[in-house]
Amino acid sequence: MGYRLFRRRQGVRQNSSNFNFASFFVAIIYVKIYTRPMTPKSSPQSLIAQAAQIPHLERGKLSIIRQGPDGPYYNHQFPQDGKYVTRYVPRDQAPAVQQAIDGYKEFDHFIERYVDEMVQKTRAEIAAGAKKNKSRRRS
Repeated sequence: MGYRLFRRRQGVRQNSSNFNFASFFVAIIYVKIYTRPMTPKSSPQSLIAQAAQIPHLERGKLSIIRQGPDGPYYNHQFPQDGKYVTRYVPRDQAPAVQQAIDGYKEFDHFIERYVDEMVQKTRAEIAAGAKKNKSRRRS
């Protein structure tokens, strides 16, 4: 009985202390590796062709200046010659301007993917060339 009086009481253990971080990270890596290839890879030429199909492009963003009695008033802010320019957009033109801004974002996305594909291709070609050069004997 005296033994129990001097024994340290152990606190309540949290369930998180038994968490196995190694298996958690392995699962995350597995998901990243095996779900990414499920999205079809586009060729650089098809990305350029898709970007060329976008009919209207406009940089910047469309903002509501204020609410008027007949509806909102719009400003279009966009970069020009290294500075941001603001112009008024009539209410009836606002949907078309917003569609053109969305078109630019989509265009930019295609071009970014094109650059990524070309960088991967270039790196692969450089690596393949380096392997060929290492196997040659010098005289």
